[in-house]
Amino acid sequence: MRWITVLGLVALVGCVEVVDQGPVNRPAPQATQRPVAATPSRAQVQQFITVVQRVEPVAERECRARSPQSNCDFRIVVDDRPGQPPNAYQTLDRNGQPILAFTLPLIAQVRNPDELAFVMGHEAAHHISGHIPRQQQNAAAGAILLGGLAAITGASQTVVDQALDIGAGVGARSYSKNFELEADALGTVITHRAGYNPVRGAEFFSQLPDPGNRFLGTHPPNSQRIETVRRVAAGL
Repeated sequence: MRWITVLGLVALVGCVEVVDQGPVNRPAPQATQRPVAATPSRAQVQQFITVVQRVEPVAERECRARSPQSNCDFRIVVDDRPGQPPNAYQTLDRNGQPILAFTLPLIAQVRNPDELAFVMGHEAAHHISGHIPRQQQNAAAGAILLGGLAAITGASQTVVDQALDIGAGVGARSYSKNFELEADALGTVITHRAGYNPVRGAEFFSQLPDPGNRFLGTHPPNSQRIETVRRVAAGL
């Protein structure tokens, strides 16, 4: 996989700067209900660059204020793998630097800068809120709990190993809906402070299939997410 830096995004009309990727810890594909161009237009590329220039400094300030022990030097890149769906995700590189990655179809899908700014603020909020390490802790706790129960019952090592795997999966997903709502709330603040309209930005959810309230689903219902954004925005 290649990651293109923001400056390298002008490679759509010229030379591409390629950067090495670190481990992708938290991909969250964003499905779409309408056909989307695989490559953004020149205007959409410029819109992306402009939003990055306005949102990144605000996200960094919020990070330093809310999580001073964290690495707050956000690196915003483009995931240019072919055939990717519209998607944005937050991860860490090998040195612990926070990465906000966006696929080309997502850059082409957003309908206005408010939507793009909200998605960017949302992904930055995952890092500021420490969701990757918290998710890892949940996975470890789930594995220990279910694996321990299997061992106590005298299950074979194979069954215990399977229980560890299942427990880790359940643990990692058990708070994922809350994490998304936390990121929506803080993302609203970041979007607003960057000079964009978070309520208009949250209309991006209207382009996504509603996950409803499925058991252990990774995302809360769209209506709950929009309500969170409206509530936080009303207090700003």
